[in-house]
Amino acid sequence: MPEPRPNHLIDATSPYLKQHAHNPVDWYPWGAEAVDRARREDKPIFLSIGYSTCHWCHVMAHESFENPAIAAIMNEHFVNIKVDREERPDLDEVYMNAVQVLTGHGGWPLSVFLTPDLKPFYGGTYFPPKDRGGLPGFPRLLLALSQTYQQNRQQLTSLSLKVESHVQRLGEVAGGGGDPTRETLEAAAHRLLDDFDPENGGLGRAPKFPRSLELDFLFLYYHFSGEAPVLAQLGFTLEKMARGGIYDQLGGGFHRYSVDAAWVVPHFEKMLYDNALLPPVYLAHYRLTGSELSRRIAAETLDFILRELRAPEGGFYAAWDADSEGVEGKYYVWSREEVAEVVGPEVVDLVIAALGVTPAGNFEGANILTRPWSRAALASRFQLAPEQLSQTLGAAFERLHQARAQRVPPHRDDKVIVAWNGLAITALALGAQVLGERRYYEAAARAARFLLADLVKENTLFRIWTAGRVSVPGFSEDYALLANALLDLYETDFDPVWVSEARRLMALMDEKFLDAGDGTYFYVDRDLATPLVRSKSIYDQVLPSGNSMAARVSFRLYRLTGEVRHQERAMAIIRQLQPHARENPWGFAHLWTVQTLALTPPLDLTLVGDPEDARTQALVQAAYGSYRPERRLVLKNPADCAFLTELLPWTRDYRQPGEAPVAYLCRDFTCQPAITDPRELAAELSPPGGK
Repeated sequence: MPEPRPNHLIDATSPYLKQHAHNPVDWYPWGAEAVDRARREDKPIFLSIGYSTCHWCHVMAHESFENPAIAAIMNEHFVNIKVDREERPDLDEVYMNAVQVLTGHGGWPLSVFLTPDLKPFYGGTYFPPKDRGGLPGFPRLLLALSQTYQQNRQQLTSLSLKVESHVQRLGEVAGGGGDPTRETLEAAAHRLLDDFDPENGGLGRAPKFPRSLELDFLFLYYHFSGEAPVLAQLGFTLEKMARGGIYDQLGGGFHRYSVDAAWVVPHFEKMLYDNALLPPVYLAHYRLTGSELSRRIAAETLDFILRELRAPEGGFYAAWDADSEGVEGKYYVWSREEVAEVVGPEVVDLVIAALGVTPAGNFEGANILTRPWSRAALASRFQLAPEQLSQTLGAAFERLHQARAQRVPPHRDDKVIVAWNGLAITALALGAQVLGERRYYEAAARAARFLLADLVKENTLFRIWTAGRVSVPGFSEDYALLANALLDLYETDFDPVWVSEARRLMALMDEKFLDAGDGTYFYVDRDLATPLVRSKSIYDQVLPSGNSMAARVSFRLYRLTGEVRHQERAMAIIRQLQPHARENPWGFAHLWTVQTLALTPPLDLTLVGDPEDARTQALVQAAYGSYRPERRLVLKNPADCAFLTELLPWTRDYRQPGEAPVAYLCRDFTCQPAITDPRELAAELSPPGGK
């Protein structure tokens, strides 16, 4: 059978939309052409929102959108629009809220039925091709809704107006409260810790997500409070995740979530944002405890980003799919026989023990690889020296990894998303600092240069780059997360250009997104129309919100520049969102991180010396060695400081009194004598009770 003629998605930049370009459904991308047709022909709109690595999006596509009979019904009775939620998270948020108002739940694929003026009147998620499991078959639903639209217009219009009113109320940010206090901080942290799973680690029950933002906040809370049980719970959680199937034991990197409480069976897609948010958490644990497991997991995850998600131009791709050859997880699972064939009889017993492989398997008769044994326990069980164990397993795992690479790989979503790239740059910069791996820094700096050169056009930061084409003006999270990443790059190579560019992005953010009335930021650029409501997207979900990250960047710029307006901007956001954060700490984890930083006494470290001097680098490494997230780090090169002193005028007062590079350390607004010995600096920076 010949492939259907391409529809209106054929010229889309989104890999997800391109997946549907040859459906028999006459899909349109979001835009005026589709809306004008719906109004002209007086047809309702069917809006389908998903993303390219969504398993159930693929299922509904195969069952319904590739079915000519179902497509004919869709084409006759509706104008059909496809949206990639990662390209247009603003549309996804608005219509997800609408579906939750209508049904009480949401998810993807998101299926929404709209009037021609874009008001929702019915919605849901996945619909099967025939009545099944309490869900109406999609063809029957389409015909019923078309009939309702034609025959009961007044009732339908009334319902859509009520939904619109609810969505608009959800978009409001009523609030305003006082400054954060130690008491409110403790209350928020312990409400999160009440969800701790003592058997398997993590927060909450199955399905279980890594909850990176919550873990990051709790590490900072431990640093702030010194509560030893918190560090123990965090370490237990990180080890359980690292040993489970949610972590790819051969290729590194984390899958999106685990369907079970014990982290064994993942949903197999791999997202850039998860793999960017988790290394800093593992590096925090490594710096606080010296855990080699946490160090290894951080490094392997960063290596996964570089190996599997890096674009030749320098940015980082969005995701790997869960499915391979139409089967979820097929790329990752093994039988005992497959493992034995690859590694050979001499080491098979050791390898299957190390990877938790059994004849029966742990997933539909196959094995998701786990690491149930510690290295010490394995060495003892098989009577091997630790070095011999590491060498043997390392060689065997590499053979398995190479064998897996010969399988049909999952689909990779090859679009570059600025916000997610900001997270990756931050993770790589921190990896370069803590692990001393220059290739992490080089990848981070190259990505940042690419984003600034190719995705900033006429004072607008674009969100998406795909195969040389940019699309969609950036959202507040794109500006804020990239600005934060540039400040992390500054603390890695001390090039003041990064600070200058971060300031420029925040100035553009003020111009395009700021609500001068309450000091918070809208989600959408003032020039990009979004139906129903211009929301502020205040919640920290899998990513920090644009507002909470703007508060963090503003605090950092205040610490760097001394300009009080940046502090005022940060505090305005915190005060406005304070009541929401107190009521729901799960939805404001990153904002609580920012509030913790606001409550932590500042630690200002200024180094003066030639960056190429080994003695200067020793001071820099001393600064990197301790977990001090409240630290502000500046390096002044006396021989080349004109731009730095123009940008940060206060640095003019810092000099190098002799030949040796020098460190000036100020803690809680009190400055100490200059330090030239890296060991003395490291001791001064070591937190009380540190490793």
